[in-house]
Amino acid sequence: MIVMKFGGTSVEDAKAIDRVASIVEGRLAKQPVVVVSAMAKVTDTLLTMARAAGEGERKTALKLCRSLQERHYNTASELLGTALFTEFHSELGAEFEALDELLRGIAAVGEITPRTTDHVASFGEVLSSRIVAAAFAARGLKGAHVDSREVLITDSAYMSAIPHYEETNARLQEKVTPLLDSGQVPVMGGFIGANRAGITTTIGRGGSDFSAAIFGAGLAAEKIEIWTDVDGILTTDPRICPDARRIKVISFDEAAELAYFGAKVLHPATVLPAIQKNIPVYVLNSCNPSCEGTRITTRAPQGKNIFKAIAAKKRITIVDVAAPRMLLAHGFLRAIFEAFDRHKVAVDVVSTSEVSVSVTVDSNQAIPALAADLAKLADVKYEGRKAIVCLVGENLRQKPGIAGLVFRELADKKIRMISQGASEINLTFVIEEDEVPEVIQRLHKTFFAELDPEVFA
Repeated sequence: MIVMKFGGTSVEDAKAIDRVASIVEGRLAKQPVVVVSAMAKVTDTLLTMARAAGEGERKTALKLCRSLQERHYNTASELLGTALFTEFHSELGAEFEALDELLRGIAAVGEITPRTTDHVASFGEVLSSRIVAAAFAARGLKGAHVDSREVLITDSAYMSAIPHYEETNARLQEKVTPLLDSGQVPVMGGFIGANRAGITTTIGRGGSDFSAAIFGAGLAAEKIEIWTDVDGILTTDPRICPDARRIKVISFDEAAELAYFGAKVLHPATVLPAIQKNIPVYVLNSCNPSCEGTRITTRAPQGKNIFKAIAAKKRITIVDVAAPRMLLAHGFLRAIFEAFDRHKVAVDVVSTSEVSVSVTVDSNQAIPALAADLAKLADVKYEGRKAIVCLVGENLRQKPGIAGLVFRELADKKIRMISQGASEINLTFVIEEDEVPEVIQRLHKTFFAELDPEVFA
């Protein structure tokens, strides 16, 4: 069997869902399990209405709810036709009644908690999976809706819950395997689960990819397909380099590194359950299903090119911590990183000497408070509007002269930090944010002028 995950743009309207049905129909012999995201922009709208309700703006929240209801009704009606939609109408209506009631309750209390945020956010996946299952059934595909909250069991860390794999795998065998055995197509929402008490949780934004990998691993899938609106993983952002090319095959480690450093095709955590079971992941385009996409495997061919891809992560702040008085003092580094932990600020790149430490972090509101805390230990400076550029490829440490080739192309640029030692698969450096397009264009022209046809399309 296979798992097929379709993102928000792949199920954004009736036409898109029709296209999904055609793609799934072509894979019926593979016993597909279908995982869907909320329709495009729906989760953002749900979170906006949750915040509005929490701030006491009940009318705004309910107005957004009604517009969302109309969109889903129109999509379902177009897909199902009058007769079938009449039967399905009450099912959708019950979900929107529950959402309306929840928003009124939040507005009455005047507070939005992580738990209620998860409850509101879950409606997007619940609604889209119900509509897609009904559309499949109407087209003779034997679509069967499975509520992911009855299958994906997590802890109670609302908004970023951690799955309990053993319990989830047992639920998959109980609720999904019998449907596959009877020739049905299970349709599930990604991103959502529930704790052991049955309270709705979510596994973080972008978590539908993660859900697909969890289900694929738990069901011992032959492969996991991630359907998006691009042809696969590209050598860089095509908005910066229109000549960016598709990567045919890439390793799990390379894909995860790219995802973490800005390539938004798939969620970084997606690869983890698949790696453990050695299940290949394919990134495919629902608007161009004939394209073979990108295959992500445990090990990928080296190829003749030094690098596989270039990614950039913007909105970065550099924090410099200098403390000559702490020279060689035991516990200095530990004290610094404990401060980052206290303020829940994640670190990307680290550079150290005997008397100073420089780190990059995502720009956020916690940095002034963090800097004040660090100032008790050392002299602290921080600078925003920086960007991390990451060049990814296998076994970079084994290839001499790579850094020289890269920085020769950027001799006129101010490079703030450089990192290569921690990983064999990336060379990372920090530049001014507004220089990202020019830097990536230069590097892409140098390292991807000639492409190995075994690795690139």
